[in-house]
Amino acid sequence: MSPDTALALCRFLHDASVMLLWGGCAYLAWLVPRELAEAVGRRLRTLTIVAVAVAVATVLLALPLETAEIGEGWNDAIDLETIHDVLFGTTVGSAWMAQFLCALVLAGAALVRWRARLVAMAVASGLLLASLALTGHAVMQSGWTGAGHIANDIVHVLAGGAWLGALIPLLPVLAALSNPARRSDAGRALRRFSNVGHAAVALVLASGLINTLLILGHLPLDWSSPYQQLLTAKIVLVAVMTGLAIVNRYVFVPMMKRSRINVTAALRFATIAEIALGLGAIGAVSVFGMLEPQ
Repeated sequence: MSPDTALALCRFLHDASVMLLWGGCAYLAWLVPRELAEAVGRRLRTLTIVAVAVAVATVLLALPLETAEIGEGWNDAIDLETIHDVLFGTTVGSAWMAQFLCALVLAGAALVRWRARLVAMAVASGLLLASLALTGHAVMQSGWTGAGHIANDIVHVLAGGAWLGALIPLLPVLAALSNPARRSDAGRALRRFSNVGHAAVALVLASGLINTLLILGHLPLDWSSPYQQLLTAKIVLVAVMTGLAIVNRYVFVPMMKRSRINVTAALRFATIAEIALGLGAIGAVSVFGMLEPQ
């Protein structure tokens, strides 16, 4: 495996785990009624621990992989002098130090007592996700344009993570609709997800368009460019996700009063499909984020 491939895989695992943590914890902490949030949180505890471990481990792996990618291959990944030069002499190193500190905060948040853990992990994973903007194409620009681009990147990843990550706990929330004791709280959690989801999707689409125009200056219509091919693939995946979200909200949800069991099954299937599409979009970003934008 080449350093480029290993770095792309590392980026995918890191971005996916942090997005799932941010969106999932934020949804449970602030939008789901407390008793239901605690029940769902316990059900997802193993997945949460794995996501935290992956997020922290991929931060640690990123520095030697970045060094190998910048340098002359795998030998530089274990060369302490080269790692030192990258860490203290490049923007990649500065961004990595910020991400490392955020990863430490996330690891500490995972150890907080239960009632405060969701909020702590939402804040910590949100900071770690926002720090990804320090490694994107936005840092290639300077002045107000560069600052605005970084701010737009932060909005894009936080909105996208809020949307995608919340879909994971949404599955057990949907299952709770069949439990008479949980049905009221589950319905409230679904309505809140829908209301906030409108804003998250709108921010994803708007900030994504702005990013494209800031980087390319035009829409990605040159499909001979690998960068534009992958960017187009990401746009298509997000568009399909958006379509599924619209169908869920405006077709399936109004039908729930007539046939809750069948509609809940359809919502569950569509939610799983959205998660798969979202992971595909993250995979595309993990690759084209390393390419020269042209």
